[in-house]
Amino acid sequence: MTGPRVWARDLAMGARFAVTGGREGWLRTALTAVGVGIGVALLLVMTSVPEALEAREKRASAREPLSAGTPMAAGPTTLLFQPADTVYRGRDIGGALLRPEGPRAPKPPGVAELPGPGEMVVSPALARLLRSADAELLKERLPYRITGTIGDQGLVGPDELAYYAGSDRLVVRGPGTSPPYGAARIDAFDRPAWPHPMRPELKVLVGMACAVLLMPVAVLIGTAVRFGGERRDRRLAALRLVGADSRMTRRVAAGEALSGSLLGLVVGAGFFLVARRFAPSVSFYSVGVFPSDVVPCVLAAVSIAVAVPVGAVLVSWFALRGVAIEPLGVVRETARGPRRLWWRILLPVVGLALLIPPDGKAPGLYGGWITGYQAAAGAVLLMAGVAALLPWLVGAFVARLRGGPPSWQLAVRRLQLDSGPASRAVSGILVAVAGAISLQMLLAGTWLFLPVFKDDGHGPVVTAGRYLPSGGDARDLTETFRATKGVRQAVGHITFEASRNNSGGVVSVAVADCATLRELAELDSCTDGDVFTGPYARPGMELSLPSRGREKRRWTVPASAVTGTRPREDSLGRGGVSGVLATPGALDTRGLPDVSAVVRMRLDPSSPWALEYVRNTAARVDPAIDVFDTGFRPKEEDTDYWVLLRSLPAGAALTLALIAVSLMLATHEQLRERKRALATLSAFGTRTSTVALSVIWQTAIPVVLGMALAVASGVALGWTMLTLVSRPVKDWFAFLPVVGWGLGVIALITAAALPTLWRLTRPDGLRAD
Repeated sequence: MTGPRVWARDLAMGARFAVTGGREGWLRTALTAVGVGIGVALLLVMTSVPEALEAREKRASAREPLSAGTPMAAGPTTLLFQPADTVYRGRDIGGALLRPEGPRAPKPPGVAELPGPGEMVVSPALARLLRSADAELLKERLPYRITGTIGDQGLVGPDELAYYAGSDRLVVRGPGTSPPYGAARIDAFDRPAWPHPMRPELKVLVGMACAVLLMPVAVLIGTAVRFGGERRDRRLAALRLVGADSRMTRRVAAGEALSGSLLGLVVGAGFFLVARRFAPSVSFYSVGVFPSDVVPCVLAAVSIAVAVPVGAVLVSWFALRGVAIEPLGVVRETARGPRRLWWRILLPVVGLALLIPPDGKAPGLYGGWITGYQAAAGAVLLMAGVAALLPWLVGAFVARLRGGPPSWQLAVRRLQLDSGPASRAVSGILVAVAGAISLQMLLAGTWLFLPVFKDDGHGPVVTAGRYLPSGGDARDLTETFRATKGVRQAVGHITFEASRNNSGGVVSVAVADCATLRELAELDSCTDGDVFTGPYARPGMELSLPSRGREKRRWTVPASAVTGTRPREDSLGRGGVSGVLATPGALDTRGLPDVSAVVRMRLDPSSPWALEYVRNTAARVDPAIDVFDTGFRPKEEDTDYWVLLRSLPAGAALTLALIAVSLMLATHEQLRERKRALATLSAFGTRTSTVALSVIWQTAIPVVLGMALAVASGVALGWTMLTLVSRPVKDWFAFLPVVGWGLGVIALITAAALPTLWRLTRPDGLRAD
């Protein structure tokens, strides 16, 4: 009889065994629940990351100004919006200048009242920064009176530095002028976000990274479910004594595992709710996360709620496959038969086959031969091979060991009888180590994905740009910056984009005196009236200059223009020659509307506050002046790599730490299961130090063998990940610090177990016998 009622009866009996077995039963169930709960909490946190990022994106889009595609006339519902972002001591501060043009002007999300001229509303984080002692220069840059606070709905994170300031000096951006120059006239916020599809190679890396981080969690949960295996088998043997058959005992074992895993789900949900409170300390793009954003998607939560109990039942049945449960006891102490190797080898072989390109060469991911799911599956199988191969490797190693001191013989004999518990105790750490090694290799090898400007040794270079709606020159602005403390050199020029009349498109034009042009490009000679062209311009090309109204101003590149002009990479130009370089005698920019004055400055490297002085000067001249460091910033399109590679080590460290807590519980549970054996050794006169050394040897042997296996698997996976993105291996020894982390964690777990060991080795542990 195996109907639903029988299953329900036997499962309920197993659940009662789990919670009504006295102090021992409660402790065993609690350990299982905590171990499973840690794994569930990790899964919930990881599956909440996409939801948190999506919530941030929605709030970021909701505060973006929405302007019409055609020029908009001022009205009661319009607002002038000018971006005024800045940076203070390496921290980005998002800001904007606002000028309402009517009583119903739109308000940014989170702003109750629009600030008037000389006023501003700030985020709570910026308010705290302004109150701090080291914000004197920032107070000079933002000399507005604080009248309000930006609400959470207007911020992407609790630590975001942001402000909105009122201004009565804003000028509407001219036609054809791009931000950040000039103010835009808008009548609403909530601009839809531009689609930003992830690169194919980045999808592969994300898939593999998720597998690397999640695989140790699966091992952790599987280990926690098997807590108390020996006592469980004795209870099942007692059931056989009163008439239960083998199928009933397995159903009872499933009920016991099911109750522990369900309790673990509750504990994991509690851990997750506690962890959410620390979300503001977790940084994405240098901004924390609101606790309300950390919510797993419904599908992921349901999948975890189903997969964990089902997995617990399957693991418990798998653990019983080699145990003969008979009415007179459990046959466990006899030596196990040889473990099968073929399926253990098959796991990493299939994993590598999924990852290695068919021709063995750089795959060219844009060809699409591999997907993120395939990469994740390959990484999972490769790391699963670590956990599957370790028991076989330990068993094959200790089977050939003979002799040695008593502590060594005790440890070897225990491992010869069954190396499974000792291997399981460290397998989670070793899988995490293998994954962390591959991530470290990826981090070292793909650092070159972040192209940066190289410092030429003469000091950092910064650039400032100011929008000139009515034209002019850059001399006054250049002199102002040149007089700023910490500026060693400054050159300025007028720049704008001109339309090509014949072939279409635009060409950048820079106008400056010869001294400035020599800083921008390699010039053999220069006199006022000369013109130089880069690769996108040529003599005789007719250009339409910026203009307003119906009148068009045209200008033709002179036939005498010098072609093939190259930038000076060792100077302030930084590769800024692509179109036309002209002197004022060749092209007069006075009265030319909608141009920009750009000043390039070299700072004194001995002045740590030089960049802040420059930004303060810019804010005094015009808060809308954009100042940016051209020294060491990654390209915008590589920001995804920047965030991913910064997050990987943190995720690996978090996973390793939480697994260490769970494995510490596993080690204590294994010692408790062996309480009688340890007490018997002590009763026969075995020294406690000998027993302690035997326990250390039992941990050390699987650790050493497992570390070798983890290093080999981690290096193989790291090499494969780098091959997928066509990058060479930059550091073959990236595994050394990770191995140190793993050994340190295992040493900590072993040391924490010694007090329990000393307590269990007292002869009074035999009193139950």
